Parts: sequence; C-alpha cells; structure tokens
Amino acid sequence: MPELRQVNLSVEEIPDKWYNIQADLPEPLPPPLDPETGESRIANLPKMLIGECLKQEFSQDRWIPIPEDLRSLYAQAGRPRPLFRALNLEKRLGTKARLYYKSEFYSPTGSHKVNTALAQCYYAQKEGFERLTTETGAGQWGTALAYAAALTGMKCTVYWVRAVYSWKPQRRNLMKLFGAEVFASPSDKTEFGRKLFSKDPNHPGSLGIAISEGLEDSLKDPKATYSLGSVLNHVLTHQTIIGLETQKQFEKFGDYPDIMIACLGGGSNFGGFTLPFLGEVLTKGKKIRFIGAQSQVAPNLQGEYRYDFADYAEMTPLLKMYTLGHHLNMAPIKGDGLRYHACSPLLSFLRHKGYIDTIAYPGDEKKVFGLMRDFVRAEGFLPAPESAYAIACAIEEAKKPENAGKAIAFNISGHGFMDMDGYDEVLKF
Repeated sequence: MPELRQVNLSVEEIPDKWYNIQADLPEPLPPPLDPETGESRIANLPKMLIGECLKQEFSQDRWIPIPEDLRSLYAQAGRPRPLFRALNLEKRLGTKARLYYKSEFYSPTGSHKVNTALAQCYYAQKEGFERLTTETGAGQWGTALAYAAALTGMKCTVYWVRAVYSWKPQRRNLMKLFGAEVFASPSDKTEFGRKLFSKDPNHPGSLGIAISEGLEDSLKDPKATYSLGSVLNHVLTHQTIIGLETQKQFEKFGDYPDIMIACLGGGSNFGGFTLPFLGEVLTKGKKIRFIGAQSQVAPNLQGEYRYDFADYAEMTPLLKMYTLGHHLNMAPIKGDGLRYHACSPLLSFLRHKGYIDTIAYPGDEKKVFGLMRDFVRAEGFLPAPESAYAIACAIEEAKKPENAGKAIAFNISGHGFMDMDGYDEVLKF
C-alpha cells in the first residue's frame, strides 16, 4: 500500500474554539505600558481596536468560542486545509527525516491571513463599524482584509509599504477588485505620512510607518476601526485554527512533530502553527524544537527583549518584545512580510523563556530562494517568498544527521503566484 501523502479533515471538523495559550503560560505576560510623556496610549486602545478583539487580547480563558457564522465563513474560505507528507522532497534530499507541510496557500487570497481577517471583519460589522483601516507589508494581509471586508459588507483602506507596492501591481489590483482603497506608504493621505512623503516621495516605507498611517486614519473617522494582521495576542489566537487542525491531522498520520518551523516577521503565521503544540509542551511535557526562520535585514528575535513601540510614530502602547528599534531603517527584500522591527510580545516571551529558536538568512535571498526551488521541483507547489524561509530551514534541518528519523513540520503560509517578478529578480530565470 502506498505511503499516505496527505490528510484532509471534513468541514465538520473545523475547530469551534481558538486556543489561547495565555491560560497556560508559566507567568503572566508583561503588560503594555504608557511612555513617560505624552497622552495615554493605553487609554486610546478602545478607540484603536475592535471591542471584541480588545477583550480577547487580555483574555485568560484557554478556549475562545468561534461563532457559528464565522465558522461558516471559514468553510467558505476553504477550511480545513490539508497537511501534506513531503515524500518527493524527502527522496530528492535523500533524508531519513519525515517532512510535513501545512497548506495555508489554499486560501482564496493565497495566505493564512484570511483566518484573522474574517474574524476581525465579523466582529467589526457586529459592532457597527463601516470601514476598516490597516497596513500591509508583503501585501498578503491587505489582500486578506480586502477579501474579508467584501464578504462582510465593509469598506477597507490599506496603507501598503511603498517598496512592495511598487513591484506588485497584480496584488494591488486584487485588493481593488475586492473593493479596497490602496495607498503607497508613506502617503500624502495622513498627517504622519505627509511628513515623510514631503521629504522623500520615493521613501521605501516600512510596516511600522504603515501601521502609524492606518491608526491615524481610523482615529479620525468614528465609523472606522483599525485592524492589525500580526503581532497582537488576539491575532495569534485567531490563527491557532492552523495548529489545531494540524494536531488532528498528525493523529491521523499516526505521527507527531519533533521540530516545527515557520517564517517569522510579526509572528501571526508562526504563532498560529505552533501555539497549540507549544501549549502541549507547557502542559503535557511534550518535546518539540520550534524554529522561527527570519531575514538578516530584520532578525527581530535576535534583538533586545525590552519595551518598545509597535509603530514608527509611537501611537501604540509600549510592548515588551524582542525588538531592533522602531525607527530602524531596513533594506527592502522580496519576503517583505518578514521586514518588521519587533516580534509578537507573546512569542517574544516564549523566546525569552527558551522555547523558541531562530535562524536568520542573508538579505540577498539567493540561498533561501535556491532551496525553495528544490521544494517546488519536488512537491510542485509555489510558496510565497516569506514561506520560502520556512522551507529553506526545513531542508537544512532535514539534512542534519542528528535529525534522521525525526518528524519535521513546516507551515507554508501563502502561495507565490503574485511574486514571480521578485523570484525572477533574485534567481534570474
């Protein structure tokens, strides 16, 4: 009988609860703080975030129910998603490790970001908001929110890091097809954006700058609310639907991961994939190595563990996280979703406690994309540039003699169909 190559779940098996690891942490997360001067950022949080999301942000409940209407939207978006055994890649590498990958690229917009976009739009619509504002780096989050806004009858405004906006016209047009407004950031649409734009109309921008613009826009419109695609606790909690499905699928494979890998920028895809398993490490004594694959242009998990702002203009509270500094100038890369100065406070805490390892790859991306090419030629799926980092790390781990016989799981957080120009620029097809 041929070896099992994939495990699918039925629609009825879509999780009906998200997992909130805050209930199982060895100690509470360090709380957000206000800076020593200026107005209270913490007092402004109810003006910045969707009410239910703010409630979930600080919840200590282990399980947060997923509303039935939202589960129906998840089913419409193609959940559950398969877990594949990478038998072809194993053969190509000549490895005795067992490789598995989760297929978040089967999303309508091509990435895992839809999981929290649908949730945030669902709650915003219930609370009477008419428009959502946001930032995006690689474009996956902006596309996901535009999609979710369309399905829930909302308007959407996206501030997109200019360096990426300029080379992804297809993704920009997809956002507009869903009905979103899309502006290159820094833009001339906000007071903060104009300060940078007037000095340099070709400023490459950053995720921190785009966040500031999205926040400013929403705070000036009582019918709008801000929606964040990564970093915060509620976002990572929504994404645990990935890991919860993966747990069920490993049971059906009759296997369990020894190593889990995902790319890491702000942390939503890494957290969504690993947090349910990290919970088993904390509560059941399971032994798993977790690796965040990053770029050397923004290796935030190798930064300092301290309080810092989440945005460039210092509109957010101070968060305790691994950071490179919120004013850091970072070179553009094709995997721009990894180009963020800080990591999720939740994942930073777990990193600080010794549960998460990290590796950072060269900024020219030749090594990462070269290893990604091996995956494509073996498995046939085209990943997003960010996910190429997870693939590169998984391949390198599979080649290590000490990992023979181990199960290595990695998350492919999105497809790369709209990233071919970037791949071509680096790999020279």
